[in-house]
Amino acid sequence: MKWVCFQEDHDGRELELRYFRDVDGREVDFIVTDRRKPILAVECKSGEEAPSKHLRYFKLKFPHCDAWQVSLDGAKDYVTADGIRVAPALQLLRTLV
Repeated sequence: MKWVCFQEDHDGRELELRYFRDVDGREVDFIVTDRRKPILAVECKSGEEAPSKHLRYFKLKFPHCDAWQVSLDGAKDYVTADGIRVAPALQLLRTLV
């Protein structure tokens, strides 16, 4: 992700782009860490779906981490009670610029 590289080069941050999978098979597509602590979790879907139970689990474990479920074709944009933003992918991309 170019945003991670830009933040490292421009601001000197120690960011990494990772994938989350635990021993119980829960997966989240993208995790951005800053000094090995998660700061952004992103689950990608092709269409509008209810928030992923795996992303909800991750957000519960790391409440200070921003969590997004983005969709390619969706139009809804809202934040769930547990703090997950569900939105079109373009909305997330706009926050990274």
